[in-house]
Amino acid sequence: MSAASGNAPLWTVPFRVPNTRLALKPMGTSRRGLDGAWWPRSRDLPSELSALAEVLDPLWGRITRIAVNPRYWPSLSRGMHVNGLVVKIDWSVRELDPHKITVVSYTAGRWDLLVIPPETGAPAAARLMATASRSTGPRLTATALMAAEQALHDSAPG
Repeated sequence: MSAASGNAPLWTVPFRVPNTRLALKPMGTSRRGLDGAWWPRSRDLPSELSALAEVLDPLWGRITRIAVNPRYWPSLSRGMHVNGLVVKIDWSVRELDPHKITVVSYTAGRWDLLVIPPETGAPAAARLMATASRSTGPRLTATALMAAEQALHDSAPG
């Protein structure tokens, strides 16, 4: 195609594959239990949260707050800049499941995600992501889901 023939020129827009490893329940699914799973690449929450927000902001609206159990996150603050905006961090919530993160946005409300440890192998992470994001079946807590995967792994033939 050429501009001379009266047609608009084609512009190439680069496609960037999201860096976030995330599995979510389908929209409209019951909101009981976990809403999906997130497999961060590291324990650097500010860096990982930026990548997560990049994917979730267009789906759920701007993330305004997250709640995490501090057990597995080595450095936390009360807030951080994510995509140029401040996200409040609740990390003193000791009753929060250590394998879960709660993400809050103004438009979509609250979402609970299983946090798969970054050092988890790909086969186990794939199983955990599929289980946490399915719309049917038993509703397990994040810790119960991790324990079930560990029991499966420990009992698997060598």
